[in-house]
Amino acid sequence: MQTDRYGLELSTGSPEAARAYQAGLDLFLAGQSGVEAAQEQALRADPGFAPAHVALARHHQSFGHMPRAKAALAAALACDRVLTPREAAQVAIFGHLIEGRTAQGYDLIRAHLRDHPRDALVAQTLLGVFSLIGFSGRVGREAEHLAIADYLAPHYEGDWWFPAQMAFAQLEVGQFSQAEGHIDRALEANPNSAHAAHIRAHLYYEVGETRAGLRFLTDWMRGYDRAGLMHCHNSWHVALWAMATGDEAGMWRVVDKDLAPGLSQSPAINIVTDLAALYYRASLAGVAIGQDRWQALGDYALTAFPRPGMGFVDIHAALIHAMSGNAEALDRIASGAKGPIADLVPGCADAFRAIAAQDWATAESRLIPVLAQSERVGGSRAQRDILEFALMNAQIRQGRAAEALRLLALRRPHIDAPAHLHH
Repeated sequence: MQTDRYGLELSTGSPEAARAYQAGLDLFLAGQSGVEAAQEQALRADPGFAPAHVALARHHQSFGHMPRAKAALAAALACDRVLTPREAAQVAIFGHLIEGRTAQGYDLIRAHLRDHPRDALVAQTLLGVFSLIGFSGRVGREAEHLAIADYLAPHYEGDWWFPAQMAFAQLEVGQFSQAEGHIDRALEANPNSAHAAHIRAHLYYEVGETRAGLRFLTDWMRGYDRAGLMHCHNSWHVALWAMATGDEAGMWRVVDKDLAPGLSQSPAINIVTDLAALYYRASLAGVAIGQDRWQALGDYALTAFPRPGMGFVDIHAALIHAMSGNAEALDRIASGAKGPIADLVPGCADAFRAIAAQDWATAESRLIPVLAQSERVGGSRAQRDILEFALMNAQIRQGRAAEALRLLALRRPHIDAPAHLHH
């Protein structure tokens, strides 16, 4: 029997299948392209190797390609080989996740990681802001995220993948110096990890090192395949920093090459949420966002997410529809919210409707309750800044710039206020 890089037994007698499976897993953990090709190579070497089908299912799920994910899961279930207990548990876990039974999947994962903490394919489902914990909608989910990372850390000594995950958990609770040590180790061990580069970008963002972040990520992205999982989101960071340094033309180059619907190969969740956030934050900085751009993004959002249900997406889609003037789509989100943050989505939708109408007092009143529990929204601190900046703008528009400055100092003590807020 073969083993993987973490010393876990694999139910294949084929060294070639085991090598290709591990290569595909490493590409997945690094956010690189080539995952599908590697796992298909493993299956050519051993067609009955169920873990390769499971890894493919998770890869497709990460991109939001759910028919492909379900087909890969069905192929794993059809394999008649006796699996190791760990592998059988993997099939059950991803069966729950891919079929939308996240609560059952979460319970199985927590139990599984007590017995198999080095099962990285399972561990990564709880790590990061788009994880089961990240999108749980629970109060205290950032502390929970750090707690699970801290529990797993002793089992990943010397690993290149895990330190970046630990760093992100620390960043999100403000442990910047601790995070820096972990992310440096991660990049030194695997400089090609798109997740590690992304998390390094977040560290630059959190401590306000805009130009250093822009230089780092621009250089890193030159060698990154557009088909990689993180291409859109890392490009968002580049575009945001270009805008922040006054390079409006540079921002638009990134938008029209790497972020726009129909051009980006990244998951739809990134295209919708990142582009919406960039457009709105750029508009706050005085960049003109044409109505045609908001409309095109709104059309894409309606196609990619025709029904409300994923709160993080719904909040961004509400912003898009408010800015594009699609009252019907905005009403559907406000009235049809579902999931763990269904109670927060209508307030955000009302706030963005008020912002579009320049009703700043209403916008402020709707945003304040959301910000009181903003970690429930999901996403990173950098992504949730869209709500904080919207509230600050509403305060400034009502002649209360000093109050906006106090909010910024409270929520972002490491970042200097833009000069225009002092006037």
